[in-house]
Amino acid sequence: MAELILKTDTSRELGTRPSRRLRRKGRVPGVVYGLGGASVPVAVDARELRSALTTDAGLNALLTLDVDGDRQLGLVKDLQHHPVRNEVIHVDFIRVDADVAVEVDVRMVLVGEATAVANEDGVVDQAAFTIRVLAKPEAIPNELSIDISEMVMGDTVRAGDLELPEGVELAVDPEELVASTSIRVIEIEEPEVDEELEVEYDEDGQPIVREDADEDAEQADDAASEEPAE
Repeated sequence: MAELILKTDTSRELGTRPSRRLRRKGRVPGVVYGLGGASVPVAVDARELRSALTTDAGLNALLTLDVDGDRQLGLVKDLQHHPVRNEVIHVDFIRVDADVAVEVDVRMVLVGEATAVANEDGVVDQAAFTIRVLAKPEAIPNELSIDISEMVMGDTVRAGDLELPEGVELAVDPEELVASTSIRVIEIEEPEVDEELEVEYDEDGQPIVREDADEDAEQADDAASEEPAE
């Protein structure tokens, strides 16, 4: 795998206004910390950061941070986004040791088709989309696949059922739910009933709508008025 080098600028000013000026210039303010070292405010090029994080590894891409000429291994610990434009407005990098395992969240994807579930008009619900694992930086998997092709109604997949690559361990309860099956829910719209209509119910409790109730009553009155008086 090619080394991902990200050059940082440690000369940025702190504060809200300087950070805004940085963003207008296409740079993202951030900080580098961890491994017992001092926290260092930095700025990185927004396009270079985006390029580094759009590999198959995503946010778990192992980065080589160039901090004033000193190259340090790091991972993105946190990204803050603008609430409207969804642009990255701040990034936290954490230093890592290539020989020391770290906890990270790895995305999970469902693969295959649960034919037996579909045949019973069911669906497979994914309860979790990431799972926390413990691994050395270079052993962090890009994703974990869950084969659902053999699932039947009533089956569940829990964290302990996942097949983890060598050197990767779970960092969560093995009983944590990952995926399950359920009956497909179909919403049926209730028929609209005119509130002015007379509604009666039959012996089975089903509604009987008499749309001509008022008209029948009027006809009965007319017939009565036309009968000759005795």
